Amino acid sequence: MKPGRVIVVSNRVGLPSDGKARAGGLEVVMRSFIKRNRGIWFGWSGQIAQRGSENVRAVERGGVTYITTDLNRADYQEYYNGFANRMLWPIMHYRLDLVEFSNRDMTGYLRVNEKFAEILHRFIEPDDIIWVQDYHLMPLAKALRDRGHMNRIGFFLHIPFPPPEVLETVPKHEQSIYPLSHYDLVGFQTEGDAANFGKYLTQQFGLTSRDGRSFNVNGRTVRAGAFPVGVETAQFERLARRSARIDEIIQVQTSIADRPMIIGVDRLDYSKGLDLRMRAYEHFLEAHPHWRGKVTYLQITPRSRSEIKEYADMEQRVSETVGRVNGHYGEASWTPIRYVNRAYTRTLLAGLYRFSRVCLVTPLRDGMNLVAKEYVAAQDPENPGALVLSQFAGAAAECRSALLVNPYDQEAVAAAIDQALSMPLEERKERHRDMIAALTANDIKGWGERFLAALVREPQSGLRLIQQAGF
Repeated sequence: MKPGRVIVVSNRVGLPSDGKARAGGLEVVMRSFIKRNRGIWFGWSGQIAQRGSENVRAVERGGVTYITTDLNRADYQEYYNGFANRMLWPIMHYRLDLVEFSNRDMTGYLRVNEKFAEILHRFIEPDDIIWVQDYHLMPLAKALRDRGHMNRIGFFLHIPFPPPEVLETVPKHEQSIYPLSHYDLVGFQTEGDAANFGKYLTQQFGLTSRDGRSFNVNGRTVRAGAFPVGVETAQFERLARRSARIDEIIQVQTSIADRPMIIGVDRLDYSKGLDLRMRAYEHFLEAHPHWRGKVTYLQITPRSRSEIKEYADMEQRVSETVGRVNGHYGEASWTPIRYVNRAYTRTLLAGLYRFSRVCLVTPLRDGMNLVAKEYVAAQDPENPGALVLSQFAGAAAECRSALLVNPYDQEAVAAAIDQALSMPLEERKERHRDMIAALTANDIKGWGERFLAALVREPQSGLRLIQQAGF
């Protein structure tokens, strides 16, 4: 089957000239993918409009058509701040203790998905392929099917997908999560996530499967698969090599007085385990006093969702730990932790990764974590640094030669930091060779095409609407 246009749908659409620095390369690659497929990118503009105002806008830039709509204040609070980020986000990251459910928020979540479907309905042509991104828009395919669209529709979840025992704690999950069965192909970061989706469909709804990845829903086939997101491996290494020579990077190197540097780069989010990581570093300084005054830890943590109480509380905890560590162990000539709450450009991050001896990536749960992969890609193969990586990050499946740790075990993380700093050059080079080979084999440049090929080759026979399922 030869597809028509590709329509990518995401919660937020950022125009290329909006002036914001972006650390990740995924958006750049997605834009290139859409351009190659004569595509459209649709989503929320990021603007809050007056109630009832859509403000649908279509612009073309760089060969890509962007279609955006505003959200009103109720939509933003209920769909985005409410159900998406106070219900789905913690559930998907196994944090049942942080879940806040309200019927009003779920109604808002479904309402915005219906709104997106109604706007898309005006633009979709019969041969278009639709690719929906992430947890904000799980019910979108059902809303499109309800409007008669028989197009191939795929979905990719960028965050973890927990087992059914966790998902069934979501009230009325058959209205918010089960609609994933209306897609033709549902993609995940890892095989474990795809398997959890299969268990959810079979255990909770009794769907049959011939192979654990294809499921029969009232006569139509829904497929699940793993499509791990990668990085532009070779390009990022070249960027890091060039960036290591720019003034800002040289200034950082000079300021740490030739001490080896540990780096961490994370959004301020409870899934990243920052408070536990800071305490593990504190334990490292206590258990390995010979490193005091001889290593610098730079933690770059842009704030996110600061209007949500859990995030504000976490920011306070992390800041208090940083202050305690620096106050207890710091000296006039040495600060143990440099803690920065602003975003850095991708160029500067590449340069910082390049000269950092160790990178700490210790999320409590992560769909993939591209920081880990970018750090590996940025290294000088003749003198690479060492990666300390959570076993609960999706990247651990490919970065098996990293120092894999349980982020809840502070003593183990502290020991891994010491091992990484002390690791002989030959061992660092061997571990790096293994990881760079895995990253090169799964370069992000082919990610969109791999997903699209799988979506298109799904057999058409038996395709029909599934609203008869009763959900």
